[in-house]
Amino acid sequence: MTGYILKRLLSAIPVLLGITVIVFAIMALIPGDPATAILGSYATPENVEKLNRDLGLDKPLVQQYFIWLGNMLGGDFGTSFSLNRPVLDEVVERFGATLVLAGTAFVLCSIFGIVAGVVSAANQYGWGDKGITFAVLLGISIPSFFLGMMMILIFAVKLKWFPVSGMWPIYGDRDLWALLRHLTLPAIALAVVATGVIARLSRSAMLEVLRQDFIRTARAKGVHESGVIWRHALKAAMVSIIPVLGIQAGFVLSGAVYIEIVFQWPGVGRMLVDAILKRDILLVQGGVVLVAACYVLFNIAVDVAQSLLDPRIKT
Repeated sequence: MTGYILKRLLSAIPVLLGITVIVFAIMALIPGDPATAILGSYATPENVEKLNRDLGLDKPLVQQYFIWLGNMLGGDFGTSFSLNRPVLDEVVERFGATLVLAGTAFVLCSIFGIVAGVVSAANQYGWGDKGITFAVLLGISIPSFFLGMMMILIFAVKLKWFPVSGMWPIYGDRDLWALLRHLTLPAIALAVVATGVIARLSRSAMLEVLRQDFIRTARAKGVHESGVIWRHALKAAMVSIIPVLGIQAGFVLSGAVYIEIVFQWPGVGRMLVDAILKRDILLVQGGVVLVAACYVLFNIAVDVAQSLLDPRIKT
């Protein structure tokens, strides 16, 4: 297992390098001069030229990339000009808020998606299966940002059950209850689509397992149906479900960008949008690379978990 983990970690290195190249190239292709955006009304030709020289933007793009990559490997992600603080400090602080939102949404969609898929498969073509299928298709069809706005309108503005936006109340205690009240709507809005996808694929995986011989053997031995479904069939189906969870983790993490905008959640997604609008190149590059690195590491963890369930995957 140690060798398999090391192999997966080594295979992640070219992926991360490719991500840095893509991010750097995209930011370099964005129209406009970063120095002009930074200086604003003080953007005289002399000031622009001096700032480009100070920031190293007068060097060839290839040289700029390797300077940035070398600094980043040394732990120096640069300084955000719009916030006047180290990029790494800002990203780590914002990533905590994103992790709370995305992590909660991922737990919700994993639990409800798997349970819905199992129940639907266990009652194939029954009313439970039809009801779950209808709800899943409805959830998949509704864009998360639109669902979020409708939830704000109904549950925050009309019914006043939850706060409209933010992570903490402006006044009052910042305790767990306050966090949960602010977290409920954005987490549900972010989890709905992923829940539908996981439910559909969990149902397919369960139906395939339920047709196998060892399930018929378990039933012939008198194992209770709930034991057959939840103990035997689900364990075998998890080999196919776990990769889906890894893919949906990426969807949840990327979907947090527009959910954070809708609910004014102070996470990485909102930070990246603001940084792009301000042409804060180092902040954008650092934020995207760190988020991508976390996603790659999560997928490695998913592969390891899958190999623990099915040792044949390691071969």
